[in-house]
Amino acid sequence: MDFSVLRNLISRYCAGEEYWVDSRTVYIGHKEPPPAAEAYIPQRYPDNRIVSSKYTLWNFIPKNLFEQFRRIANFYFLLIFLVQLIIDTPTSPVTSGLPLFFVITVTAIKQGYEDWLRHKADCSINECPVDMVQQGTVVRTQSSKLRVGDVVMVREDETFPCDLILLSSSRGDGTCYVTTTSLDGESSHKTYYAVPDTMAFKTEQEVDSLHATIESVAIYTGMDTKMALNYQSKSQKRSAVEKSMNAFLIVYLCILISKAVINTVLKYAWQWSADHDEPWYNHRTEIDRERHVIRAFTDFLAFMVLFNYIIPVSMYVTVEMQKFLGSYFIVWDKDMYDEELGVGAQVNTSDLNEELGQVEYVFTDKTGTLTENNMEFIECCVDGHVYIPHAICNGQILSAASSIDMIDSSPGGYRRVRHSVYQLCLCSCVCQEHEDLFFRALCLCHTVQVKEEETVDSIKRGIHLGKPTSFYISSSPDEVALVEVSYFTASYETIEYSCLSYLLHVLNFDSVRRRMSVIVKSSSGEYLLFCKGADTSIFPRVVSGKVEQVRARVEQNAVEGLRTLCVAYRSLSPAEYEEACHQLSDAKLALKDREQRLAQAYDLIERDFTLLGATAVEDRLQEKAADTIESLQKAGMKVWVLTGDKMETAAATCYASKLFRRSTQILELTKKRTEEQSLHDVLFDLSRTVLRQRSLSGSGSGNYREIFLEISRNCSAVLCCRMAPLQKAQIVKLIKASKEHPITLAIGDGANDVSMILEAHVGIGIMGKEGRQAARNSDYAIPKFKHLKKMLLVHGHFYYIRIAELVQYFFYKNVCFIFPQFLYQFFCGFSQQPLYDTAYLTLYNISFTSLPILLYSLIEKHISIEMLKRDPTLYRSEEHPTKKKRFEPIILDVAKNALLRWPVFLYWTCLGLFNACIFFFGAYFLFDNTTFTSNGQMFGNWTFGTLVFTVLVFTVTLKLALDTHHWTWINHFVVWGSLLFYVIFSLLWGGIIWPFLNYQRMYYVFMQMLSSGPAWLGIILLITISLLPDVVKKVLCRTLWPTATERFLLWPVDCYPTSLPCLCEVVGYWRELEHAVVHVDPAHSKHVSG
Repeated sequence: MDFSVLRNLISRYCAGEEYWVDSRTVYIGHKEPPPAAEAYIPQRYPDNRIVSSKYTLWNFIPKNLFEQFRRIANFYFLLIFLVQLIIDTPTSPVTSGLPLFFVITVTAIKQGYEDWLRHKADCSINECPVDMVQQGTVVRTQSSKLRVGDVVMVREDETFPCDLILLSSSRGDGTCYVTTTSLDGESSHKTYYAVPDTMAFKTEQEVDSLHATIESVAIYTGMDTKMALNYQSKSQKRSAVEKSMNAFLIVYLCILISKAVINTVLKYAWQWSADHDEPWYNHRTEIDRERHVIRAFTDFLAFMVLFNYIIPVSMYVTVEMQKFLGSYFIVWDKDMYDEELGVGAQVNTSDLNEELGQVEYVFTDKTGTLTENNMEFIECCVDGHVYIPHAICNGQILSAASSIDMIDSSPGGYRRVRHSVYQLCLCSCVCQEHEDLFFRALCLCHTVQVKEEETVDSIKRGIHLGKPTSFYISSSPDEVALVEVSYFTASYETIEYSCLSYLLHVLNFDSVRRRMSVIVKSSSGEYLLFCKGADTSIFPRVVSGKVEQVRARVEQNAVEGLRTLCVAYRSLSPAEYEEACHQLSDAKLALKDREQRLAQAYDLIERDFTLLGATAVEDRLQEKAADTIESLQKAGMKVWVLTGDKMETAAATCYASKLFRRSTQILELTKKRTEEQSLHDVLFDLSRTVLRQRSLSGSGSGNYREIFLEISRNCSAVLCCRMAPLQKAQIVKLIKASKEHPITLAIGDGANDVSMILEAHVGIGIMGKEGRQAARNSDYAIPKFKHLKKMLLVHGHFYYIRIAELVQYFFYKNVCFIFPQFLYQFFCGFSQQPLYDTAYLTLYNISFTSLPILLYSLIEKHISIEMLKRDPTLYRSEEHPTKKKRFEPIILDVAKNALLRWPVFLYWTCLGLFNACIFFFGAYFLFDNTTFTSNGQMFGNWTFGTLVFTVLVFTVTLKLALDTHHWTWINHFVVWGSLLFYVIFSLLWGGIIWPFLNYQRMYYVFMQMLSSGPAWLGIILLITISLLPDVVKKVLCRTLWPTATERFLLWPVDCYPTSLPCLCEVVGYWRELEHAVVHVDPAHSKHVSG
């Protein structure tokens, strides 16, 4: 027996990830090694199938049933149903079995449909055609059939089916340009190089003739790929509302057990007297008397069955239907449809709709989420002179433009002069030479390629007016903007001729050097080295040029949020050029430490520069991004930006998006600061500023995480820079695990944001230019960041208000339903006699009272959409009176599940108990010892139960009608139609002889009750008395202590702007304490998260 799989699982999941290294030997083309080689051990790897679905055809029924019966209510009703089948109970098993079957079936259909959609998405990926090289020919197969070791041919604009190693390319230099939008959200093109040993293979036959192994290199397929591992740890998310429902169910289960225990005890206490024993015709034998323990337990179970309807089993299916149907309002929202992309919002899971109305923390990516990831050239500085092109607008070259503006920033004063390109050539020789060299550097020092048309993740580029047009692609969007402006400048004859050069070497950019260079040979035979990079990597290597003027301009642009690059050059003699060629050749051919030797060669070549100038480009904010962030902050949410960019660039974006204000006090926690001070001292300074703490002397190193968390939570906004995808998820998890347990939301656009999206309570993906992985793995997907405003402030707020009312209403109406049954036992000798007919017990939650609350939870609007968007503070602020002063308000945070807190739950429960007492005792005392019909016939027990049930159905339905603010014809149809359906059903159920019934105890009962005038008067009177306290309470509260929403509705439209600060003053007082902003550098996150 092969235990290798078990051994691998134990070593992988028990030994710890830090000690597990996946090293594998891959045989290219699945060709076995020659006999002289080492022993061939075939290894099993997963296929290339992507699986995001939850069920299969074979395990759907058992797995779904197992998950559904994990719910307390479902499992409880299953036990009740089994008890009804086993022992003699006062009600039929149908009364529990039919509602349970209905709930299980509807939920299974809903979950099966959602999983079927996931299966469709998986099939669309797994069935993608892939070209594979087999036996010297190209064979087309499906993506799911790829195996580790297959040789795959990927053509232009195709998506990689799995993690691959580049063996060869159609380009002569063995390079290919790849966009990683599906992984990290970057739409820029990155350069990859083929393996040198296989770079020369160009045909299928040559590739197929390859016999080689790749050792210690992982080539992954299917769920082992890097993309799949980003979301493989996806877990089931549960909303706060569902947790509250379970807590309430436990309380009601305790109430149910208490009722059963009380009735069982009272039954035997009542029967203790000989006068109250069983009647003579059913007298107990001695054997029955000896089995009193078993009989008591049986009676306890019978009472449990009789009162079991206090547990609202249909509440779960109603909540499921409300979430499923309500999610379509997001999909159908035209305001969340983007014309440019041609897509609208998507809902990948409907289980978290109400969480959108409780968000307290928003974690957002920067590039592609807040910004467009589309660089626009702003200006360039050459020898202290600033040039602003008016010819480049949104990345498009204006054909009518023939000049640029030049701002002279010399110490003599600013002057604005407009020069044509011809006039620029008449300037001084030095200025002209540097201008020429500067624009030549922009034209040559890059890795930009020209492309006609491209499709990435179903997004087409290079299409203008329906026709393909040329556009630039590059590993950096900054380069595209620079080449566009240099093309505009060099397109004139005076500069175009001098720009003729021959490209000799490219010294590629890397994150350590933070610069790139090219060596060119001009038409005159001169060798030139052009270099561009970050100011920190260029200035130390400059020996001449106007450094101070350029440095001042670079610093000013950085403060304004612009991305800056410095440009320099060096003239090489033939001997220096030959030496450089020799160094580069030796480094590239090195078999050991190639990267280090290349870095050393670059360091020797890139020196003694002459500074030419600097450029400034802008990554523009998305439309209405600043307005969205401002609205979210007004709504009481704290926005954190988690980005991989450097701090200066990210901070500038935060200022532009109004996340930071100019008056904001900035607190920085960076690696540089911790090098100057100890971590304890830095945290001490920050906490003293934010928390007003005097000392941290009692805090050991183990408490640094808590201190950091406390500081961050008391800041109005936090910016975390240089974050890896896993670090983003750790930050979200850190906030989730804090003592307040706030509801978090993460939003991003790339696969590097997937881990953060999955970690948060609610994950939202943006369907922008940067791929679809974030959208596919999120709970919700929106086209642009601006759509987040309406999703949270409108849809989220409505969802929470509606479902909170739904949950409380279900418990309320079931208390009204069952408590009269409990009271009835005191008048029937605790004989377990049901008060209601079996049909009423079965259909009360399924038919008579289910549709009105379902429709209410779908279309109720307690305030208009325009008002919610106008005043974001309504998202979470509800004011209620304090005990100290009559008109002194306190803020209840709706986002903290305020409408499902215990005081609110207790109010609804007490209201249900009050109404139940009115139903029962009102009917009892009004009609005690009274004749009702003209022939003197008195009402029996079924007539009494029907009277109570009629008052019950009308009261709970009219209670919901009183709570409804937004009436439509659908509301009228469902509310009044439900009452009419009850009347018609009762007439048919009691007015016709049904042949399938052995006995018909309800025959003519309902019509007999309606034929009595006092019954009509009693029904109307009891309904009025039951609803009166709730109506009085609402009138008093709205008059004396109106909520923020109610006061908002009372304001005239013309008075709104002047009245708004009254609401915001209280919220603003607390925000004055949240004045600090923390910058976090993950280079130090190891200490912080410890």
